[in-house]
Amino acid sequence: MIVTRHESLRIQDEDEIVKIRQQARRWAADLGFSLVDQTKMVTAASEIARNTVVYGGGGTVDIEMVQAGDRQGLRLSFVDAGPGISDVELALRDGYTTGSGLGLGLGGARRLVNDFEIDSRPGQGTRVVITRWK
Repeated sequence: MIVTRHESLRIQDEDEIVKIRQQARRWAADLGFSLVDQTKMVTAASEIARNTVVYGGGGTVDIEMVQAGDRQGLRLSFVDAGPGISDVELALRDGYTTGSGLGLGLGGARRLVNDFEIDSRPGQGTRVVITRWK
């Protein structure tokens, strides 16, 4: 996979979540994504960014345009140094939450993108990578 464009942003508060949403929409539009696909990527990015702030204590996101063969896509990699997730499979189930939300964030984000990776260990933080292909 080739990275054709890259930007790193920090995520510490609500204002930065808004900026990530805006950048995800802009980059998806630059790639020629349909309005529906732009909205799916922005929604997934927003959910993961919010989790990064609320549960991970903040972190970073790398936004990348990627190319694999004749496919182009948008990949966002979120990293935090928070407490980690002790049971990732449970956290991905709809309705499960350790906070006050509806428990739809991780699982919902996974359904909105084409590729979803999560790596999390208690005490070592979490890394979530989402990719949507055009």
